[in-house]
Amino acid sequence: MANELDELSGPTMEEGREVNVIAKQLEVKVGGGSKFFDIMWWFLPPLIGGIVWTIMKVKAKNHFQQLQQKLQHDASQIDNYLEQRVQILKNCARLLDKAIDLDQETFIKIAQYRSGSGAEGDATRNELAQQIENIGRSVNIAFENYPDLKAHRELADAMQQNSYLQREITAAREVYNDTVNTWNKDVFSWPTKQIVAAKEGYTTRIPFIADRETKEAARGTFF
Repeated sequence: MANELDELSGPTMEEGREVNVIAKQLEVKVGGGSKFFDIMWWFLPPLIGGIVWTIMKVKAKNHFQQLQQKLQHDASQIDNYLEQRVQILKNCARLLDKAIDLDQETFIKIAQYRSGSGAEGDATRNELAQQIENIGRSVNIAFENYPDLKAHRELADAMQQNSYLQREITAAREVYNDTVNTWNKDVFSWPTKQIVAAKEGYTTRIPFIADRETKEAARGTFF
């Protein structure tokens, strides 16, 4: 028997196709056959079938209740990482202001020395060079002695933490999507789970969806 999907003979779509998550919840339903199946167990002698079937349905309901709690936990993990990232980015903005101030003050002064336009404009070239070396040593000492001037180092650390948190957010979203996938498969797992899901009024769940701006940015040119 030939493969239903043959990657060698096509049809193929060379222009590609954008993939999107369908934001739609599907209601779980069962037909008359499933309802008959549900009742039939109680007519099996000596009623032990009905007891077993009831236990199976209780376990299925417990399974869904536990899955719902895991979904809440997974979503909470994403929120925790997002909150941490917001704080890190706020710190980056604050540190960046300090870094810009340091750059402006330091490089403007060095430029004045090199151009001879500062107060030391009449000094000789060797004296200017020595002053520049002194500035470099002073800056190094200042970085060690004054925390406010460590903005560059702190900014680098903050950006590294931001990158780490972004990876953690991505990983947490994968875990959440895995749980959603388990839920979506189980609510249609006939007979026990699907019958219980239909009785409880469960629907499928929607996995994480990237927003439009993120998708558009991902298609952009960065280099």
